[in-house]
Amino acid sequence: MKVRIKFQKYGPMKFIGHLDVMRYFQKAFRRAELDSEYTKGFNPHQVMSFASPLGLGLTSDGEYMDIGLNFSDSPKLMVKKINGVMSEGFKVVGYRILEEPLENVKNVTAMSLVSSSDYMVSLKDGYSLGDMITCIDEFKAAFLKFVESSEIIISKKTKKSEKLVDIKPMISFVAFDEAEYKNKLKDVLLDMPISVDVAPSHVKDADSDGKSGHMKDADSDGKSSYKMDADTDGKSSYKMDADTDGKSSYMMDAESRAEVYDNGIKVYMQLDTGSESNLKPELVIEAFCNANNIEYNPYAWQHHRLEMYTRDDKTKKLISLDRLER
Repeated sequence: MKVRIKFQKYGPMKFIGHLDVMRYFQKAFRRAELDSEYTKGFNPHQVMSFASPLGLGLTSDGEYMDIGLNFSDSPKLMVKKINGVMSEGFKVVGYRILEEPLENVKNVTAMSLVSSSDYMVSLKDGYSLGDMITCIDEFKAAFLKFVESSEIIISKKTKKSEKLVDIKPMISFVAFDEAEYKNKLKDVLLDMPISVDVAPSHVKDADSDGKSGHMKDADSDGKSSYKMDADTDGKSSYKMDADTDGKSSYMMDAESRAEVYDNGIKVYMQLDTGSESNLKPELVIEAFCNANNIEYNPYAWQHHRLEMYTRDDKTKKLISLDRLER
């Protein structure tokens, strides 16, 4: 079976490169005693692929990997098993057992699905943007002027060459606080029913003393779901949402691991990150600095990935990878 795992990467682990991250998870799955699927051949290794490798120094709330398993316990228990062997800096927040591919349809990977990503880029404390930009309002005005220009030409390097590219069409939107970001996000996301259980990471399961309970609710289509049940002591608990066909998923409503800085200068960006146009947030910030005659310092900025999406073929709207059934 194929499973899609969503995880966070933060703290000191942001300095761990992609190959070491892959080796880390291979060892973690062995420690958690997962029944992993292995490739066939003289040098078998765990079946594992990542949606989009995260650059060195970046943190994230929304990283994805697809793995192969021969057997899986309930998604909730699997998340608990994996997190029980993880080091500080990695946390699994989602687990979905994917449906088998349709007959005569090519099996897709998370990497092939990615088309857009959300980022939050913050200026670290102790760094300056010069005399012209000294506060949040001045930064906002300068950045809006930058993204509203008719074109944004950068020199983009590839493995074989270097060429001039207009990155303006690759920037879907920008925002400068969480409320504005979420409001703009609503316009580009596909409105689809949620088929996963959402469990706050700070809420524990039912205690053995019976204080916590669950309220089962049957939908008209015959599927079963569980709602929050409030205890007399004010506590509440959640239980996994299970479909009648046995396919299920589990998502934790985990707190963001984005690093927060006192100066408050930050920008949210949604960028094209697919195979055709893969725009990194570092290139956008460098172009912004060049446009404002600011010396670009890559160490002055903290880049944090918030989420990754695929694009629906019919509506052209976005769907986060953890909501796909295949």
